[in-house]
Amino acid sequence: MNSYTLVLASASPRRLDLMRQIGVEPSLCLAADLDEGPLAREVPRELARRLARAKAFACLAPAQTHFPNDELLVLAADTVVAVGRRILPKAETLEQAEHCLTLLSGRPHRVYTGLCVRASDGTLRERLVETRVSFKRLSFEQQQLYLASGEWQGKAGGYAIQGRAAAFVSDLSGSYSSVVGLPLYETAQLLAGFGYKSMGAS
Repeated sequence: MNSYTLVLASASPRRLDLMRQIGVEPSLCLAADLDEGPLAREVPRELARRLARAKAFACLAPAQTHFPNDELLVLAADTVVAVGRRILPKAETLEQAEHCLTLLSGRPHRVYTGLCVRASDGTLRERLVETRVSFKRLSFEQQQLYLASGEWQGKAGGYAIQGRAAAFVSDLSGSYSSVVGLPLYETAQLLAGFGYKSMGAS
């Protein structure tokens, strides 16, 4: 039996579903209220690392108010999509989503997911997962149909690989679940380092 109470520092339904896929059910989901914009000259991989760590730190104190007598593990993740050193936004407007699709069309990009697990005793474990994804060249009609679907809203890079955009992916090297939002192998291994068992833990 796991001795820790697990808190997911995210309100993302995708991340919760992914955790359940490996038999992990957080006791609480909390969204960290952070400015997720990159710092000046910050590269994509460092942004993913920094935000994952910041989310884990921001959610620990609120989690302790819910479970004041428990040993806690706070799991946080942040996913960044980049073309070269250019960080693509989490698309909130049609214009942003259209710009992302134009940049991604016919070229490879990288998806970085930072993972951070912080225990209530201050112990910290981190990982960064990098996945290379290539999109086929998209026609104007394909872009417009995808934009009309609204599936891009709030998604890093303006697309959801687990949805209609799967038809655009010509190649993927790395972790598919990381592109969805949570690299499951690495998550299971980080939790196992604390003695927290999942179906994927070794």
